[in-house]
Amino acid sequence: MPTKSPPQVLTIAGSDSGGGAGIQADIQAIAYNEAFAVSAITAITAQNTRGVINVFELPLSIITSQIEAIFDDFKISAVKTGMLFSQSIVRQVACLLKARKVNNLVVDPIILSKNRYPLLSTEGIKALQSDLIPLARLVTPNVDEAEQLSGVKIVSIADAQKAAQIILAMGCQAVLIKGGHWRQHRGLDLLYDGHTTTRFQGTWIRSKNTHGTGCVYSAAIAAHLASGKTLENAIEKSKAYITEAIRHGFRIGHGIGPVNPAQRLL
Repeated sequence: MPTKSPPQVLTIAGSDSGGGAGIQADIQAIAYNEAFAVSAITAITAQNTRGVINVFELPLSIITSQIEAIFDDFKISAVKTGMLFSQSIVRQVACLLKARKVNNLVVDPIILSKNRYPLLSTEGIKALQSDLIPLARLVTPNVDEAEQLSGVKIVSIADAQKAAQIILAMGCQAVLIKGGHWRQHRGLDLLYDGHTTTRFQGTWIRSKNTHGTGCVYSAAIAAHLASGKTLENAIEKSKAYITEAIRHGFRIGHGIGPVNPAQRLL
């Protein structure tokens, strides 16, 4: 009997030489959550657990060729974007995805690395707001990213709701503000779809090994959307998954170790 074809998910992101985030983490997370991962690399980073050291932006022509090659041969049920790095890449990716009429687009708006290395230019942030976010079914900023996208300082739940409303007004269908960096409400994620605010409360785990958390979480959500789950169910399953990935993170390197996207398989 032939094996049933899994849903196919495209991740468009940067390459992490340290293996803990970016394309490398996305592929593991998508595979673990029962989808088939295909990829388009936007930039190559030199990084390790201590942080990002250097970034090489790939030419638009090769980024375009990767994306077109994927859509010309695979049946893509969801797309996740991660590190896009520049205004020109954001605009080109948005143009290509709009032409393909992608329904399940998860935008993880990566702006800074954990060691504060800039991973998206100021012009890139503006392009994200005007060109890519309007195409998204879900945008998944952490508190810091939500503050930069919305201009709202987030302390309270009311602040987070206001920021989500501003981001939603950019044209996306829903916003998930992640609470991993939120000191006042640790472990709480807020989903806002324009009508309802849904809270996803998870266990906050004190761990040094959190590199790749946002990448893995958003990739898992994309995988579940690709399989036909509702947005709420996809987030709920992915929230439980990322919690365990953090709980079983790797104590490797001399800095911030990576989460474990395949923790139950080891």
